[in-house]
Amino acid sequence: MRLKHFNVNFGEQVFKALGDESRIRILNLIHKNKEMCISDVEHVLDFTQTKTSRHLIYLKNSGLVTYRRVDNWVYYYLRDETADLLNQIFGYLEKDETLLKDQEIYQILYSNRELAVNKLHNRKWVSR
Repeated sequence: MRLKHFNVNFGEQVFKALGDESRIRILNLIHKNKEMCISDVEHVLDFTQTKTSRHLIYLKNSGLVTYRRVDNWVYYYLRDETADLLNQIFGYLEKDETLLKDQEIYQILYSNRELAVNKLHNRKWVSR
Protein backbone atom coordinates (compact mmCIF):
# COMPACT_ATOMS: atom_id res chain seq x y z
CA MET A 1 0.00 0.00 0.00
CA ARG A 2 1.36 3.40 -0.92
CA LEU A 3 1.24 6.63 1.01
CA LYS A 4 -1.81 8.40 -0.39
CA HIS A 5 -2.10 11.55 1.66
CA PHE A 6 1.37 13.00 1.95
CA ASN A 7 0.77 16.62 2.83
CA VAL A 8 2.69 19.35 4.63
CA ASN A 9 1.37 18.36 8.06
CA PHE A 10 2.32 14.71 7.65
CA GLY A 11 5.64 15.70 6.06
CA GLU A 12 6.42 17.86 9.08
CA GLN A 13 5.79 14.90 11.42
CA VAL A 14 7.96 12.60 9.31
CA PHE A 15 10.85 15.05 9.13
CA LYS A 16 10.66 15.74 12.87
CA ALA A 17 10.69 12.00 13.55
CA LEU A 18 13.73 11.59 11.32
CA GLY A 19 15.44 14.56 12.99
CA ASP A 20 16.79 12.42 15.82
CA GLU A 21 19.58 9.84 15.50
CA SER A 22 17.98 7.49 18.05
CA ARG A 23 14.71 7.38 16.10
CA ILE A 24 16.55 6.79 12.82
CA ARG A 25 18.41 3.88 14.41
CA ILE A 26 15.17 2.42 15.79
CA LEU A 27 13.39 2.83 12.45
CA ASN A 28 16.27 1.18 10.64
CA LEU A 29 16.13 -1.86 12.94
CA ILE A 30 12.39 -2.16 12.42
CA HIS A 31 12.85 -1.69 8.67
CA LYS A 32 15.54 -4.38 8.43
CA ASN A 33 13.85 -6.91 10.73
CA LYS A 34 10.16 -6.31 9.89
CA GLU A 35 9.26 -5.79 13.55
CA MET A 36 10.96 -5.26 16.90
CA CYS A 37 9.92 -5.49 20.51
CA ILE A 38 10.98 -2.84 22.99
CA SER A 39 13.39 -5.12 24.87
CA ASP A 40 15.27 -6.04 21.67
CA VAL A 41 15.67 -2.38 20.74
CA GLU A 42 16.90 -1.64 24.27
CA HIS A 43 19.54 -4.36 24.10
CA VAL A 44 20.77 -3.59 20.61
CA LEU A 45 21.03 0.16 21.08
CA ASP A 46 21.92 0.03 24.79
CA PHE A 47 19.07 2.41 25.63
CA THR A 48 17.00 2.50 28.79
CA GLN A 49 13.44 1.23 28.65
CA THR A 50 12.18 4.78 29.18
CA LYS A 51 14.22 6.24 26.31
CA THR A 52 13.22 3.42 23.98
CA SER A 53 9.52 3.70 24.82
CA ARG A 54 9.56 7.48 24.45
CA HIS A 55 11.09 7.28 20.95
CA LEU A 56 8.76 4.46 19.86
CA ILE A 57 5.73 6.44 21.02
CA TYR A 58 7.03 9.45 19.07
CA LEU A 59 7.39 7.28 15.95
CA LYS A 60 3.90 5.85 16.47
CA ASN A 61 2.37 9.31 16.94
CA SER A 62 4.14 10.56 13.81
CA GLY A 63 2.39 7.84 11.79
CA LEU A 64 5.51 5.91 10.77
CA VAL A 65 5.05 2.80 12.90
CA THR A 66 2.25 0.89 14.52
CA TYR A 67 2.25 -2.03 16.91
CA ARG A 68 0.66 -5.31 17.89
CA ARG A 69 0.38 -6.89 21.31
CA VAL A 70 1.16 -10.51 22.09
CA ASP A 71 0.48 -11.18 25.76
CA ASN A 72 2.76 -8.74 27.61
CA TRP A 73 4.94 -8.05 24.57
CA VAL A 74 4.52 -5.13 22.18
CA TYR A 75 5.96 -5.46 18.68
CA TYR A 76 6.46 -2.36 16.53
CA TYR A 77 6.45 -2.47 12.74
CA LEU A 78 6.34 0.01 9.86
CA ARG A 79 2.94 1.11 8.67
CA ASP A 80 2.33 -0.24 5.18
CA GLU A 81 1.63 3.27 3.92
CA THR A 82 5.08 4.52 4.91
CA ALA A 83 7.15 1.54 3.74
CA ASP A 84 7.96 2.97 0.28
CA LEU A 85 9.11 6.27 1.73
CA LEU A 86 11.28 4.61 4.38
CA ASN A 87 12.68 2.11 1.85
CA GLN A 88 13.99 5.03 -0.18
CA ILE A 89 15.42 6.84 2.83
CA PHE A 90 17.18 3.75 4.19
CA GLY A 91 18.42 2.94 0.70
CA TYR A 92 20.54 6.09 0.96
CA LEU A 93 21.76 5.08 4.42
CA GLU A 94 22.51 1.42 3.66
CA LYS A 95 26.26 1.83 4.16
CA ASP A 96 26.10 3.92 7.32
CA GLU A 97 28.50 2.38 9.85
CA THR A 98 26.29 3.00 12.88
CA LEU A 99 23.24 1.41 11.27
CA LEU A 100 25.28 -1.55 10.02
CA LYS A 101 26.72 -2.09 13.51
CA ASP A 102 23.22 -1.96 15.05
CA GLN A 103 22.03 -4.66 12.66
CA GLU A 104 25.13 -6.77 13.34
CA ILE A 105 24.48 -6.59 17.09
CA TYR A 106 20.86 -7.57 16.55
CA GLN A 107 21.88 -10.56 14.42
CA ILE A 108 24.30 -11.73 17.12
CA LEU A 109 21.69 -11.36 19.87
CA TYR A 110 19.06 -13.08 17.75
CA SER A 111 21.33 -16.02 16.88
CA ASN A 112 22.30 -16.40 20.54
CA ARG A 113 18.62 -16.46 21.49
CA GLU A 114 17.93 -19.09 18.85
CA LEU A 115 20.88 -21.14 20.13
CA ALA A 116 19.58 -20.95 23.68
CA VAL A 117 16.07 -22.00 22.63
CA ASN A 118 17.45 -24.94 20.63
CA LYS A 119 19.57 -26.06 23.57
CA LEU A 120 16.54 -25.95 25.84
CA HIS A 121 14.39 -27.95 23.41
CA ASN A 122 17.09 -30.52 22.70
CA ARG A 123 18.15 -30.92 26.31
CA LYS A 124 17.58 -34.39 27.72
CA TRP A 125 16.10 -34.23 31.16
CA VAL A 126 17.82 -36.62 33.51
CA SER A 127 15.77 -37.84 36.43
CA ARG A 128 17.61 -38.35 39.66
